Parts: sequence; structure tokens; C-alpha cells
Amino acid sequence: MVRAMNEYKYQSLAKRLINKIEQGLLQSGDRLPSIRQLSSQYKLAKVSVQHALHYLEARGMVEARPRSGYYVTAVIRQTQPKLDSKFEDKPGLVEVPNIFHQIMSKGAAFDLCPLAPLHDHMPHTQFLHRFISRAQRQDSRRNAVYYSPPEGDLRLRKQIQNHYKTRNCALHEDQVCITSGCQNSLFIALMACCNPGDTIAIESPAFYGVLQIAQQLRLKVIEVSCSAITGLNADDLEKIIAKWPVKACVVTPSYATPTGACMPYHEKQKLADLAEKHNIYLIEDDIYGDLGFTLLPEPLKRFDRRGNVILCGSFSKSLSRDLRVGWISGGSLHDKVIHLKLVNQLSCGQAVQTGLASFLSEGHYRRHLNRYRQQLRQRRDNLVQALVQTFGSEVSYTVPEGGLALWVELPPNLDTHKMYLPLLAKGINITPGVLFSSQRRYLNYLRLSFAHTLDKHRKNALSTIKQHIDGLYMSPKSD
Repeated sequence: MVRAMNEYKYQSLAKRLINKIEQGLLQSGDRLPSIRQLSSQYKLAKVSVQHALHYLEARGMVEARPRSGYYVTAVIRQTQPKLDSKFEDKPGLVEVPNIFHQIMSKGAAFDLCPLAPLHDHMPHTQFLHRFISRAQRQDSRRNAVYYSPPEGDLRLRKQIQNHYKTRNCALHEDQVCITSGCQNSLFIALMACCNPGDTIAIESPAFYGVLQIAQQLRLKVIEVSCSAITGLNADDLEKIIAKWPVKACVVTPSYATPTGACMPYHEKQKLADLAEKHNIYLIEDDIYGDLGFTLLPEPLKRFDRRGNVILCGSFSKSLSRDLRVGWISGGSLHDKVIHLKLVNQLSCGQAVQTGLASFLSEGHYRRHLNRYRQQLRQRRDNLVQALVQTFGSEVSYTVPEGGLALWVELPPNLDTHKMYLPLLAKGINITPGVLFSSQRRYLNYLRLSFAHTLDKHRKNALSTIKQHIDGLYMSPKSD
């Protein structure tokens, strides 16, 4: 009862502030009253005020500035793709398009121009490899003779436990298992809670890696239409659960690819309550959770009471693609998760785990994130500016507050799937929207990443895409 009242008060304050912004009473660049002032003015607990501000921040309406407070954001949002329209779907087996394997074989799905020079200075990766090399030298004999425990290095698991404390999520070291990356964690999670022929719910647009796993495990998939800003809606999922025998739902609450959507605090609560009520599993892909520019959202796992949430994460997006180290916290299925890890993988490299644990314990990962988040935010702004200059009002796109990508909507008569090969021949690697659905949706969409510096080569790539689109409009139509 207390929790429901706090949720209502938090939502009420968020709506009041949204109304003031929309009415122009609070304008771009205006500083909001402090948390203490808002708490006093509206007679709310400070935690309710913080939740309201976090909600607005996730929607891109305000931004937090260190040691200064919250400000109304200047980010332009009228160009957002219209993804909120609902659609009826039914469970079905997945057939991943052949183009998926072509894109992934390039090894650069996040780079628009893979052949262009890399200007990104990444001293943290060189520093990390020193720790790993030192671990290899110090324990070379033991590492050569023994496997690490199937659940992974204890010191690394403790560091992951400590890291989640900074996001207000309590994990015990015994509830963390080290894996070979987030994709590996998602695979184990779905193996643990599903059998071939079972039905899982996924976000739409979805992470194509989940579609690939579902195809491999022969799982039926049903898509849940999601907001490009706030992600999955618990009420929409509940309607599907009432109609179909859903065993699990795979969700990325924090800066999901491809949209960059971030679920509000209250939706995470509702989703966790829903899973407990219907006894289904929520498989949380938290791979982008550390990449919030101004907000570090609390994981869905933070609201888990009965072990229905299986948390999956990795360092590959936040630290290094070359570092194939992830984790899984299996909730009520954690013993089964460890067994599946043992059967399918046995163990992970001990020296890498040891070196990474030292890197984390000495604070280097935290310092890296502080720099990297600001770099990503600037790269996002640069990409948005380039889209405006190149396409004007011809395209719509998300402007996420974290993650690595924008979701771009092109005119409805275009098919980015058909654009892929002609552009690839010119050295441009786009990620077509068809990859993000099991039902051939989003044909006129594509994902653009701001993971790399937007140099002249990548700007020229955007211009080439524009020229290609213009050429399609000018081409004579066949009878």
C-alpha cells in the first residue's frame, strides 16, 4: 500500500513538471528547483522527487549537471519515430534473414564505415591488458594446470557485486556466474527457463541476437510493441500473457538497441510484479546499463523478490569488444544456470578474470566510464547534427540518453534491406531494420551507431546514403 502511494505521488509530480515544460513555463536551459525545494513545495519524500526527475531524464526532458542540478534539456525531440502504435501478433518460430550473417561476418555491426581509420583513443584497453598480462605471468603454472570454477573467479564476482551497488541493486557474489559475454548469458538464460516449442515474448523492435538464439533453441516468439522512448509497457505484456502461454520475456530496460529506450522506474516495478504474479521469467539484458550519459538507471533485477528476474550483462560494450567476459545472475534458476555453464562451456580464462578483477578493484573501470559516457554523449550530438545537415526533415530518429545507437525512420516506401548490398559495395555497412523483428517489420528503418568518432569518412557515408535514396526516387518505376 505504501509503495503504491509513493508511485502515485511520483507520477503526479512528473506530470506536473511535464505540463510546465509543454506550456513553456519551464523552457530549454531553465534550472529546475532543487530536490529539497521540490520536496518541500509538493510535500513529497525526496526519494519520490528523485524518481520523478529520473523519469523525466529517461524521456530526455531534463538533464542532470554535476554539482549544479537538473535543467530542461535543449535536445530536439519532435523528429521521434512513431513506434507506439500497437499491433496484434501471435507466437511463431523465427527465421533470421541471411543478411544477418553477412553483417555479423564483417565484425563491425556498429560501424557505418568499417574500412575508415579509427581515431578513437582507448588508453583504458591498453591499461587493462597490462593487468591481464601480469595475471598470466604470476599464475601461469596454475592457469595451465587447472580450470577456473564454473561459476567464475570469486574476486571478479565480488567486483561485479560491488559495481551493482552503485546502481542500487543488491547482488550476492554466490548469485553471479561468469560467462563468455552477454550473448552467452542470454543463451544460458533461455536454456534454463525454456524448452523447444515454448513461447517467449520479446521487445519490438528487438535485439537481433535474441532472435538468433530463439531460432537456435526452436522457441516461438511473440513481439510486444514498444515505445521508442520508454520501452516495454507492462500492461501490454500482461495482455499477451493473458492470451498466450508465455514462459519468459527478454527485455533491455536500459538504453535498448536499436531505439535507446529507457524504462521508467515505475514500469520496472510493474514488470517485476507482473512476472511474480504470472510466474514467468524476465531475462534482463543489461549490457548498456553503464552507458547512461546523466542517469545510471536501476536494473530490473533490483525489483526482483522471488527470483523471477535473470540478469545478464557484459563488459563488451562498455569497455572492450575484445573482452569476452560477461555474467549472469539466475535468480531461482541459478543452480541450473551454473550447471548449463559447466556442460556447455566448462570455464572461462582465469588470467583474464583475475586481471579484470584487479582493474575493477583499483577504480580504473569507474574512471573509464566517467570519460567514456561524456565521449558518447558528444558523439551522439555530432551524429544528430550530421543527420539534420544531411537529411533535414526527411528522416526521424531517436535521441537516447545512453547506449550506442539511434533508430532512424526513413520514408515509408524505402526498404533498407534492399539498400544493404549496394551500399556495402561502396564500403558502407548499414544495419537494416528488418533484423530487429521476426515478422519483417521496420523495413524503412535502420540503426546508426555513435560508438565511433564521426570523422569525414563517416560523414561522407551519410551523404552517400542520402544520394542513394535520392537516386531511388529518381529511378523510373517498373510497370
